[in-house]
Amino acid sequence: MKKKKGRTGRRRTRKRMEVSAVNQSCDIRYVQLRKWLKNRGFRESQLRAVHFPDTGRGLMTTHLLQPGDLIISLPESCLLTTDTVLESYLGNYIRRWCPPVSPMLALCTFLVTERYAGDRSLWKPYLDVLPSSYDCPVYWDPEIVTLLPEPVRQKAEQQRSIVQEFYSSHVLFFRSLQSLFRENPESILSYDAMRWAWCTVNTRTVYMKHAQRDCFSSEQDVYALAPFLDLLNHSPGVQVEAAFNDEIRRYEIRTKVQYRKYDQVFICYGPHDNHRLLLEYGFVAANNPHQSVYVTTGKCMLGLDFLPKKKTTRRVDLIKARDFKILKFSCTHFPQSLANAVKLC
Repeated sequence: MKKKKGRTGRRRTRKRMEVSAVNQSCDIRYVQLRKWLKNRGFRESQLRAVHFPDTGRGLMTTHLLQPGDLIISLPESCLLTTDTVLESYLGNYIRRWCPPVSPMLALCTFLVTERYAGDRSLWKPYLDVLPSSYDCPVYWDPEIVTLLPEPVRQKAEQQRSIVQEFYSSHVLFFRSLQSLFRENPESILSYDAMRWAWCTVNTRTVYMKHAQRDCFSSEQDVYALAPFLDLLNHSPGVQVEAAFNDEIRRYEIRTKVQYRKYDQVFICYGPHDNHRLLLEYGFVAANNPHQSVYVTTGKCMLGLDFLPKKKTTRRVDLIKARDFKILKFSCTHFPQSLANAVKLC
């Protein structure tokens, strides 16, 4: 008979799991970041930077968290927004430029120029903990992209085109910043630099709506980079309340689930399937309840053996109506996740 673990056994198991996570809060970069945040009004939280074996860098709680508890409250002075950019040395350049630049371009340009400034940058403690590159498809070699399934490959190639167009269409604006640099602005605001900045904004910003301003294009200004807060990893099953509190001028996140002491704390980026997570953020989520199977005209792969007969008949009829071919696979060839949903595109 198998012996029950009991409370002591569970504690030992948990202790072994905790050993595999590496505390990074004493790393000089995170020490400097917390000091910088404190100088800007951020109060000490119960979160610590930790490298987890399954999710990489994330945040761990040092206290029990109950539903409704505040996970983090970040002052507006710690947020990097277009207001930050307009108040900087770039403000006059942006206000004078015609046609107006987009909020995304303003943030990307600021990130690159501050990164170039190095020790002179007021944002250096934050820049030092940002990734030097990203796992988004725009960073992948073209040979790797060709191995993706057709729908994902098309979107990955589209993303690459968007970033290339984003860079090439603003070369004249970059040249207008010549007086800020001793070197050619294009060598600083290069494609590689802007790709890094674009991915930084695209993967790390929180939603924060700003009023429309004439110095910016009609693109919605809803970006805010949130130092330290952006270390929180995504989990599709987690529920949180996240928003900017206008009364106290802080970005706050409250949990709707319980966390034990030393648990990794998660947020949810949204009900995204793994295709979108891969394209937008460069990772996929295990056991994703929002996972879908994308198929294109003329092709369909459907794990019919997984589906109840009623659902199978209804989905097959729908697929045939769209002129798709049906390929039946046994359950030994398909993971369970592929049967969760079929999304036609």
